[in-house]
Amino acid sequence: MFDGKMKAVTFSYDDGVTQDIRLIEILDKYGLKCTFNLNSELLGRKNELIREGVTVKHEKNAPEKISQIYKNHEVAVHTLTHPTLTELEEEEIVRQVEEDRIALSKLCGYEVVGMAYPNGPNDDRTAGIIRRRTGVKYARTTKPTHNFDIQENLYRFNPTVHQHGEFDKTFELAEKFVALKAESPKILYIWGHAYELDIRDEWNRFADLCRILSGRNDIFYGTNKEVLLAGK
Repeated sequence: MFDGKMKAVTFSYDDGVTQDIRLIEILDKYGLKCTFNLNSELLGRKNELIREGVTVKHEKNAPEKISQIYKNHEVAVHTLTHPTLTELEEEEIVRQVEEDRIALSKLCGYEVVGMAYPNGPNDDRTAGIIRRRTGVKYARTTKPTHNFDIQENLYRFNPTVHQHGEFDKTFELAEKFVALKAESPKILYIWGHAYELDIRDEWNRFADLCRILSGRNDIFYGTNKEVLLAGK
């Protein structure tokens, strides 16, 4: 299934923030692959967020640096400006998704085909519009499954776990996945935002997670595209 292996690990991180650079250094050290979901009209913007009473930087990487920063990974759609798509008319959904996809494709030098829903909400209507009227081939939700099963609906693909919101659970699932003797294809799909690691200074903990998952001969390490579209 995955280059001759039954198990695959993939990561997905949103917003294109400057903390992605540090995240990528850790991922690259351990030979792991990630898909980064970017808002092309917000690139280069400087901002701050308050999360759990802590002020964290939410600065977007500059457009001219995108191809270099993410060269070892995959860039995917997160819409132009991060609206909640379920609240929009069809034409605006298409514009937000397809124009972001085209802009990111130009920045990266390859066709962008993946996506993550901004703000989380999604439904069959939105997914159907994206499938019919854009070049997106898969779209990730924020609803965790806490399992490793293959899913048929690639336009509402649910991740295994949210790294920051469920860090203890993420470690539990990672250790379970590493020990698993898979007889059918299985995926461990971890998602989050790199800036979340600043909230409680969990960078070393993230590195520990990557170390646990890395270097396994029975695991394929790929981007979302490489894992979700394997064999398609």
